Amino acid sequence: MKVSREQMAENRRRILDVAGRLFKDKGFDAVSVAEVMKAAGLTHGGFYGHFSSKDDLVAQTLAHALAADSFGEGEFSDFIRAYLAPRHRDDAAGGCPTAGLVAAIRHQTPAAKAAMTQGLRAQIARIETALPDAAPTDRHRAAIGSWAAMVGAVILARAIDDPALSDDILEQTRSWIEVRAS
Repeated sequence: MKVSREQMAENRRRILDVAGRLFKDKGFDAVSVAEVMKAAGLTHGGFYGHFSSKDDLVAQTLAHALAADSFGEGEFSDFIRAYLAPRHRDDAAGGCPTAGLVAAIRHQTPAAKAAMTQGLRAQIARIETALPDAAPTDRHRAAIGSWAAMVGAVILARAIDDPALSDDILEQTRSWIEVRAS
């Protein structure tokens, strides 16, 4: 049975979405192609109609997830509050791909690193645009510092077994950024 172009595109999007959730939840190495395809409701054999290898899947999943990861049209302060919230911390699979995967990128292919680089540049640019009026170098510095602090805070908050300290990391980072970004 022949699959339409529209269905192929939908299947590909579903694979990328599922792979993104699984990779963020378990890590790249702990997720198999068969697991991704099963979770997407597709057969393992259909994988190679979309990707040349698992490495290709990883790189394309990163590009897909990072392109969708932004604060959109809302205020930067709203994004900070949502990003540095226990709900986001507790939902690694549905959360930020940068916080979920950045530490594992160094072991990935150049294509995966390029996707992360492009996603990072795009997020920094979105934050720069959202920051109040300031000199371009100040906006750039504040955007990089804010994003690095936010991602680092989520990584640290997820890594520890002390709920009070985890919440404090999120809250103090949020306060620190709001003071500097305003």
